[in-house]
Amino acid sequence: MNSNNALGDALRQRRQARNLTLKQLADQSGVSRAAISKIERGDSGASTPVLGKLAEALDLSISQLIGGRQKDQIVHIPADSQPVFVERNTGFERQSLSPLYRGQGIDFVLNRLPPRTSTGPFPSHRHGVEEHLFVAKGRLRVTLGDEEYDLKTGDFLLYQGDRSHTFENLGNSSCEYFIIVDSTRLK
Repeated sequence: MNSNNALGDALRQRRQARNLTLKQLADQSGVSRAAISKIERGDSGASTPVLGKLAEALDLSISQLIGGRQKDQIVHIPADSQPVFVERNTGFERQSLSPLYRGQGIDFVLNRLPPRTSTGPFPSHRHGVEEHLFVAKGRLRVTLGDEEYDLKTGDFLLYQGDRSHTFENLGNSSCEYFIIVDSTRLK
């Protein structure tokens, strides 16, 4: 099964589990009904910002939307079992590292951004969601609303996720950065 089909199946299952029509999800996410339908059929992939809008409308993290495991006492997730989403247009890669189950409130992600590329704007999260970002390799510009932060290897940034945010690789080599999306305060 290709990644578009897997994403489409996951999106349809999540939408149907919430008893939402395509139109209702479109209204809640701001993503057109036609685009959602194409994604669900596997005819089209989705950009990271579109995934963010869909996940937020479904009250999920992107990692929860694209796949994962259920809660266990001890969880070992081999590298080849960690869900990876690659945006075809930019090469942006998002690897879910944390166990993915409802109610946890923590989403731990490794992001890889090719040289001189941008993710485009991610939609804002609900008020109370925090993002903890650590640059493991490279130079990264983080734009939060109208504020810009230029980070280098080893830098850390904590911010409220309730505003638009964009990530841009400023360097000539791949940039790797970890983000922990913390929604535990929403419970």
